Amino acid sequence: MTEKIRILIADDHPLFRKGLRAMLESQDRMEVIGEAANGAEAVELALANKPDVVLMDLQMPGGGGIASTRRIRDGMPSIKVLVLTLFEDNESVFMSLRAGASGYILKDAEEEEVFRAILAVANGEAIFSPAVASRVLAFFSNKHISAPKEIFPMLTEREREILVLLAKGKSNSGIAKELRLSVKTVSNYVSNIFNKLQVADRAEAMLRAKEAGL
Repeated sequence: MTEKIRILIADDHPLFRKGLRAMLESQDRMEVIGEAANGAEAVELALANKPDVVLMDLQMPGGGGIASTRRIRDGMPSIKVLVLTLFEDNESVFMSLRAGASGYILKDAEEEEVFRAILAVANGEAIFSPAVASRVLAFFSNKHISAPKEIFPMLTEREREILVLLAKGKSNSGIAKELRLSVKTVSNYVSNIFNKLQVADRAEAMLRAKEAGL
């Protein structure tokens, strides 16, 4: 009998986890060994239970999927991470690959595509959804597309400057002093940064900045 592929599901939506678990457990070769509802839990369960594959959502509380992927791969390189997400933007794709993900597929994929992706990643291959694969192939062939030249292009120059200081752990008052701005002005900039990066607080903003290499 072929040994089963042991899978950890990391996603913050309970209904999605439930449906994905049922789908995977319908396959003789696949076994779900746990579920994580946030990034920190994903890392903890992965390092403790040593699954073959982690199905990783990107946008979760507790560090997010990219940071969790990096921590899992750093702690145990034998664990493969397959990103399963709604996002197909260049930033998400390339940051996931840099963090150590072996594959990247979208949540609207057909069941057979998900099964094939898990089997491929478990066998040490890299695999992508068609839309994502075209971006990756075009990047490596230097045609039509490139990795983002500017980190967080949605931010203004001043917002990016403030994000760098946030990533260094500076408070609003500390940033205001360094940039010779009022604390209220800095607070407004910080709110704009949170909105544009779609993060809830300073901790998440710091993680996004550090993941991007700021």
